[in-house]
Amino acid sequence: MTEAQNRTEGDVNLSRARNEWYAVMDDPATVSYLREDEEHFLHQSLSTPCLDVLASCEGIYLTDIQGKKYMDFHGNNVHQLGYRNPFIMEALKKQLDILPFSPRRYTNVPAIELAKKLGSLLPGDLNRVLFAPGGTSAISMALKLARIVTGKHKVISLWDSFHGASLDAISAGGELDFRKDMGPLMPGVERIPPPMTYRGPFINANNGDLPYADYLEYVIAKEGDIGAFLIETIRNTDVQIPSQAYWERVRSICSRHKVLLILDEIPIAFGRTGKMFAFEHYGIEPDIICLGKGLGGGIMPMAAIVARDSYNIAQEVSLGHFTHEKSPLGSVAALAMFEYIEQNHILEKVEADALFMQKALEKLKSKFPIIGDIRGIGLLWGIELVTNRESREKAVMQAEVVMYECLKNGLSFKVSQGNVLQLSPPLIITREQLSEALRILEDALEKASTLV
Repeated sequence: MTEAQNRTEGDVNLSRARNEWYAVMDDPATVSYLREDEEHFLHQSLSTPCLDVLASCEGIYLTDIQGKKYMDFHGNNVHQLGYRNPFIMEALKKQLDILPFSPRRYTNVPAIELAKKLGSLLPGDLNRVLFAPGGTSAISMALKLARIVTGKHKVISLWDSFHGASLDAISAGGELDFRKDMGPLMPGVERIPPPMTYRGPFINANNGDLPYADYLEYVIAKEGDIGAFLIETIRNTDVQIPSQAYWERVRSICSRHKVLLILDEIPIAFGRTGKMFAFEHYGIEPDIICLGKGLGGGIMPMAAIVARDSYNIAQEVSLGHFTHEKSPLGSVAALAMFEYIEQNHILEKVEADALFMQKALEKLKSKFPIIGDIRGIGLLWGIELVTNRESREKAVMQAEVVMYECLKNGLSFKVSQGNVLQLSPPLIITREQLSEALRILEDALEKASTLV
């Protein structure tokens, strides 16, 4: 398998381009810290060895120990409201002086208020909440609850999906980097192709992405005892945006076959798409929704599931039981996050930013033939580089050139599927900052276009 063929979820931290990045580092302190990091941490794909050594962060910027600033268009999807948001920081400082931790068997006012807030924001009878210290744990709780509610252990998910890194989450997920060499995983998982509109197995179909929904019903009918369908409402990593017809068909299929629809909105909720929750774009309701990342305001690890009221039937089972389950600090951070979004009209701002991004990126697409597709919603955008629609081999290398050129000039983002540039800036970003980032990106695309 070639280096290009091996690219799946993200950029590779042991590629030739990464080694070239290290080779031009001339700061002794940075080189020393990176070597220490390599010596003390277990190495893993997409992580250690690391890119750089950070010293501080603020707003949309990360700053390394040399003082170099990066505009962060990745942020592991926790930075919706920017880094060190003063409003959230102040709320956390106050809570630290009162109740920083709440042991199990006790509740606390911030946790109760957050549970109530989530229930008030979600439709219908989606009002039963469980908290967890991370999104992977939220997926685990949702899968457990689905088994209890339906009496069935089988689940359908999508190829190339990511739902977390624990054994049960990678069993349900479809991303190879997390499953390879792991041996036996959780049984009962069936995977189907993700809905795609540019490249994919049904790309020549006349009815858009509806064949992907038909495939779901086919597997449900053939398998016979499916309890849940686990899926991102909009795929975050390479920005796959299903159609209205797809989601209406999926919701109907799940209801008809009594399959729980579990939506993973861990990376995309809280304004990323211009709505508080991505499913609001489609007018559907999940049966269980998984939330996390930005829920902690970019500071605290915080996640949750919200399920239908009628699913409160697991009193004799520990679905979560995490040490930091009803975290007062995590709850306060989340409540401050919601208050900031509402007070500062962030959703309306993101909708306006989306129009700006669409025009700017379409302009880049018309200029650079290596851009095969532009797709996005809110402040979540994907730029797919291709040699042609059937091949991405050369485009994988070009994507790395673009990424490292942007890093050199102070713009950080993620590469997904080897050839998709994913742009996910903080929602507080100014129009001037967006314009500057796009200028850096344009210069990098110019250089990548010269590759033979």
